[in-house]
Amino acid sequence: MALGRQNLAVRGQNSVSFRPKDKRLGPVSNTIVLIVLACLLGLLYLTQVTKTNTYGYDINSLHHEQAALQSEREDLAAASARLRSLDRVQQSAEAKAMVAVAPSGSVN
Repeated sequence: MALGRQNLAVRGQNSVSFRPKDKRLGPVSNTIVLIVLACLLGLLYLTQVTKTNTYGYDINSLHHEQAALQSEREDLAAASARLRSLDRVQQSAEAKAMVAVAPSGSVN
């Protein structure tokens, strides 16, 4: 049964205090793990920044569309007021009291 163990207790060694070697990462492995973690954090950051920029472009295009629609609304309001004022002038008492004049002649 003891043949399967790689670290066997030698004669005269206390088998109770026998401990297998600790498995630890070396300095190169630690450096590689840290570099991989830094790359993953960088990719996560870039993903978030890209999403934020995409939302910024959407918001910017909506602001431009809102400004164009507001300008069109103001133009339509001015045209509506101008057209209503012509109707009001034609329907006013002063306009109805006016007399049409025929041309009397031309100047030589």
